[in-house]
Amino acid sequence: MARFPASGFLLLLSLLCMQTPSRSARVGWESVIRMPTEEASSAGEEVAGTRWAVLVAGSSGYGNYRHQADVCHAYQVLKKGGLKEENIVVLMYDDLARNPLNPRPGIIINHPKGQDVYAGVPKDYTGKEVTSENLYAVLLGNRSAVNGGSGKVVDSKPNDRIFIYYSDHGGPGVLGMPNLPYLYADDFISMLQKKHESNSYKEMVIYVEACESGSIFEGIMPEDLNVYVTTASNAEESSWGTYCPGMFPSAPPEYFTCLGDLYSVAWMEDSESHNLKLETIEKQYQMVKQRTSNYNTYAGGSHVMEYGTKSIKSEKLYLYQGFDPSNANVTDNNLPETTTAHRVINQRDADLLFMWKLYEQLDDSSKNKMEVLKEIQETINHRLHLDGSIDFIGKLIFGSAKGPSILGDVRSSGQPLVDDWDCLKSMVRIFESHCGSLTQYGMKHMRSFANICNSNVSMKGMEAACVGACGGYNSAKWSPLSHGYSA
Repeated sequence: MARFPASGFLLLLSLLCMQTPSRSARVGWESVIRMPTEEASSAGEEVAGTRWAVLVAGSSGYGNYRHQADVCHAYQVLKKGGLKEENIVVLMYDDLARNPLNPRPGIIINHPKGQDVYAGVPKDYTGKEVTSENLYAVLLGNRSAVNGGSGKVVDSKPNDRIFIYYSDHGGPGVLGMPNLPYLYADDFISMLQKKHESNSYKEMVIYVEACESGSIFEGIMPEDLNVYVTTASNAEESSWGTYCPGMFPSAPPEYFTCLGDLYSVAWMEDSESHNLKLETIEKQYQMVKQRTSNYNTYAGGSHVMEYGTKSIKSEKLYLYQGFDPSNANVTDNNLPETTTAHRVINQRDADLLFMWKLYEQLDDSSKNKMEVLKEIQETINHRLHLDGSIDFIGKLIFGSAKGPSILGDVRSSGQPLVDDWDCLKSMVRIFESHCGSLTQYGMKHMRSFANICNSNVSMKGMEAACVGACGGYNSAKWSPLSHGYSA
């Protein structure tokens, strides 16, 4: 029988930062997602202009099931709300429904008792078409710049409203994409400014699910673009996966991956259970903020943040998410009186949980079991390599005493992550050239690269430090030549 080495198992446990609420805290959780079957009415006729939506899942692979499940669920919410398919653009890798590991072929769920959220979701941009460049082209309405896909873009007019929802891994200043490079904060904000300059929308609302997602907007998001943003976390903390195997609430036993993300299911389940002609954006923000904080415990929870044009908060949600007529008689839009903490997992550790659960369910004589064990060990070893290399580079550049504190320094609220974004991208490429791909785990080290730039370290100095830290590292598996560069 194959056994996981004791040392590796202990390390795995230390990485899996799962939080367990007290039994008394589990009272009152509403477990059923409401997925009304009634067709949406012509609610759009009540709104001047057109509602547009762009939904983005920035990952691939069955271990990241939750991100595409979030996006598929969001599509169903908006479709029930009356948004037309021609006005909803979906970017997702689309490798889950027919994945051999999927226990329900052709079906994706976002809740332990939830219905299929995959049916009918348009395949606008899938596989290699899910890139930052295509996302920018879609949002700017630039059909000529789109590479592949359906060609659908946000062809919005001055009186239109736009809703953007993104779900994936993140790091300081970056959001993940299944095809590299990552989405960098300065490029995203620049795109928003171009969209505003084109006078092609009235107002925009953006929801972002990712670790350190606040860092995308902190200190660089203008307040005069008529864009309101909420993020799952602040500029320095993780966001959280939920509905995971063996947790509370747990995924069905045949699933060994997390079904959703805490911030994401919070806003969608709220939208499904309220009359969005009565509920304001502010009320949803407050509810999501409470639930995502694990009801103000922050034990396995994060700080939901807001940026941009905050006056938009007073508007009703239906202006962006539509109106489901089956909720027409719902009048209670107050925050829930009863709350339940969730047992959740750090976004960056969800892949290890997935691999471990996969390993457990395989037959001991299976060749695949040993391959999964090898994958776990290689993943942990590369994580240790990344952590150790960054730490060593800091000591080589700044000295053993100052290195760790300089790399970990967090700027005060209202300041951007880095002064020179091109420098940040260059430092990332230098590091990956010598030390291997950052991966979705290593995105957390972006702050270290930013602080190296903020300290005016030269490219030559950075390269010398990377050679000193990683000169003997040779791993084809983690080479950026096969993975691509993160910047």
